[in-house]
This record gives sequence, C-alpha cells and structure tokens, in this order.
Amino acid sequence: MVRFNYRWWKSVLIACVLIPVMAQAELTVIYDSGNTRPIAPFLEVFESADEVSQQSPAPTTPQLGAADPKAWLPIQSPGLTPGPVQARAHDRPFARPFFLIGSDAQSRKWLKDNRDRLKEIGAVGMLVQANTIEDLRAIAELADGLSILPAAGSDIAQALGITHYPVLISAHGIEQ
Repeated sequence: MVRFNYRWWKSVLIACVLIPVMAQAELTVIYDSGNTRPIAPFLEVFESADEVSQQSPAPTTPQLGAADPKAWLPIQSPGLTPGPVQARAHDRPFARPFFLIGSDAQSRKWLKDNRDRLKEIGAVGMLVQANTIEDLRAIAELADGLSILPAAGSDIAQALGITHYPVLISAHGIEQ
C-alpha cells in the first residue's frame, strides 16, 4: 500500500497558490534620487537589431542606440577645467584609486607620463571632457589597457573640492 505524504502535498498546494500571487506583486521603489533614467535607450540596441533582422538581411549602418559613442558626446563636467592641482589628504576612504582626465593636451601628457603607475595601482579613469570621436580614440590609445569610462565628474569633484584635472584620487589623498 502506498503511503500518503500529507506534508508534501500541503507544500505543493501552498506553492501552487503562493507563486502566482507573488508573481503578480507590484514593484516597490525603495529609493529614487530623482536622477532615475529610463532603460529604454539601452534596450534600443536590441530592438533595432530585431527590426533590422526582420526587414533586411544586411544592414549598412548598425543602429547602436546608447552603445554608440557618438551618443555620449560631448562629455562635459561644469566646474572642472584643466589646470594644476595641489596635493592634499582627504578623509574619504576609497576602495580603489581613480583619476579624472579630459581630452586636452595637459591631460594627454599626464596620462602618458603616469600610465604605468596608474596600471600598477589598479586605478580606473573617468574621462570628464571630450568633444569628438577623435578625442575618445586618442584617450583610448593613450590608455593602453587602463579602464577609462566617459562620465561627467562634476558631482565627485564638488564633493572632493576639486576644480581642475587631470587628478588622481586614492585612499591616501588627491594629487596630480
């Protein structure tokens, strides 16, 4: 005779009732800074790829949406300009060193002169000023393996009291 396992059937019944109810639960927003951006521009890459594959087998120019570097330009950081930076300590312990640079001649020279040290300490860069695709290409070539992301640096610069770049921010301080 087969024994009826009441606990097992009860678990199955509860799961069958609760899983659909949980799947219909509404999204709860825990925090919204007001700077929330829609995800739609990032999904355009996939949507345009689907449309293109349905319309024609060989597109002449891919539509990259938010993945297109031209969509990032110009990169601007109001309040930041190329110039000298006084070395000083700070009281914010950053886990990883990072640097701010622009595409100007001073930043390019600084990156070239400090590239080996930046690689050695594992620093990550933020390109806070660039106007053209050529600027992006030049910085990428000079980076030679360093991670440099295009980003407005005004907020971090304001928080650290920085007005000029190129600058290195590490756990020990701010320096040029």
